[in-house]
Amino acid sequence: MRVRRVASEKQLLQRRPLRILSLLLATPITLVFLIHPSLIVDPEAGYSHSLLMLVMLGISSGFIHGVGFDPRGLVWRILFHPVGGWVLMGLGYAILYKVQMG
Repeated sequence: MRVRRVASEKQLLQRRPLRILSLLLATPITLVFLIHPSLIVDPEAGYSHSLLMLVMLGISSGFIHGVGFDPRGLVWRILFHPVGGWVLMGLGYAILYKVQMG
């Protein structure tokens, strides 16, 4: 039974709508980081480097999943799992929202 559940989860994550979701979450926050990085810095010109590194990991995971690449190694599959990437990108959007709302 466990093998079947894992297989169905893998099939679910390989569907096109979820891959598009990964790309749609990763692209805007990437553009903010590249084009206007001052949007993620609070008024006192401070930021949390460790949190931004986690957000970048989430963005990487979003692009990896979004373009259709599936890592083979267990460590890479865990590190770049799409659900973890979505959570970390959500953290990035929360940081951006917090900085913009003061």
